[in-house]
Amino acid sequence: MSTERTQSSAADMPMAFRPVPRTGVIYVTTEAAKKGFGAEGSDWCNLGQGMPEAGALTGAPDRVGQVSIDLADQEYAPVPGIWDLRETVASMYNKLYRLGMPSQYSAENVAISGGGRAALTRVAAALGRVNLGHFLPDYTAYEELLDVFGLFTSIPILLEAERGYAFSTEELRREITGRGLAAILFSNPCNPTGKVIGGDEMAEWVAAARELDCTLLADEFYSHYLWRPDLVAKGGMSSAAAYVEDVDRDPVVVIDGLTKNWRYPGWRVCWTVGPRSVIDGLASSGSFLDGGGSRPLQRAAIDLLDVESTKQETAAIFAAFGQKRERMLSGLRDMGFGIDMPPEGTFYIWASAAHLPKTINDGMSFFRKALERQVIAVPGEFFDVNPGRRRSGRVSRFRQHLRFSFGPGMETIETALGRIKEMIDAESKVG
Repeated sequence: MSTERTQSSAADMPMAFRPVPRTGVIYVTTEAAKKGFGAEGSDWCNLGQGMPEAGALTGAPDRVGQVSIDLADQEYAPVPGIWDLRETVASMYNKLYRLGMPSQYSAENVAISGGGRAALTRVAAALGRVNLGHFLPDYTAYEELLDVFGLFTSIPILLEAERGYAFSTEELRREITGRGLAAILFSNPCNPTGKVIGGDEMAEWVAAARELDCTLLADEFYSHYLWRPDLVAKGGMSSAAAYVEDVDRDPVVVIDGLTKNWRYPGWRVCWTVGPRSVIDGLASSGSFLDGGGSRPLQRAAIDLLDVESTKQETAAIFAAFGQKRERMLSGLRDMGFGIDMPPEGTFYIWASAAHLPKTINDGMSFFRKALERQVIAVPGEFFDVNPGRRRSGRVSRFRQHLRFSFGPGMETIETALGRIKEMIDAESKVG
């Protein structure tokens, strides 16, 4: 892996602290800021962003422009979240995924937190001394999360580009039994590849987890950005919650929030859904980690989770982001990028620069050159999750990959593609 990811040396810090590396989006935006990104009037194309455009979309419910704060909501929120929102989240999952099933989620199966990282951190803090599996590549923020508490042992599971990053139920069972995994953390759809575990395959994963008593920790923040035809035909939303038999016994924990699927990243309202015993543990860990989320925004979130409004928002996302997906795919392919697989979900393209001019045929070199043209992308090595740097001194398998976001508006995407083409043409002349 590149050494560029080190934030600062230990010599620069008080003895009580350790240098914490900037990973993924934080790293690339920090580097871009050194060249003027974020300054007033700057003209940057941020294809590294991990958030969707948050403005109005055709066919979507009206965007919330202001939030009224009740006097009672000036107080702290309960650490597990306000009861009304917990009930609303449970009801939404029951209506979307569990109609007619005897076991239904209740408010006690839901914990609210102030953002996705807070939710994931609560989960990590509540885990025991177990082996926890995670996939490569996957979400960059998992790296520090899987190392900071030191209670559990993280076990990497390699996914292969040649197989479209597929991972069968048989392979899942073999990993669980062979490595003694008590839990598996994964983003679904996967950030960055866009691979989706859904439908019958997810049903089999949940059945295997139930049988082998291995908890599935499903990060479903992109679960309304689906492009796979069979899942689109079922409403364009997917969740492991649909395949749970007993909500209080099956080892399935789902994490989601307003950030991506409702396009309100700044609200920092997220939730965890799972067995009551797990939710109790998350409330305990949240009490010392973060103290709970924003009470006014939790109250305001209730109306956003109306099932019909959620379906409208999802349909609008499919229409608008589907067009951007096609434009980004065709644009990158035309310029010589390799695409291991078109994304089945998310708003990212996972692309290889291996066949570009040699001056920009790896992720970090491309990233540095693109900054000169005010374009941001995320080098692939950041997704080679390596807790504690235990795999030190080895070149990342994803050194030549980049993650491009089609989260921004179409105008930004068109501008970025134009600048990238100009850069590639210029570097071709150099080489």
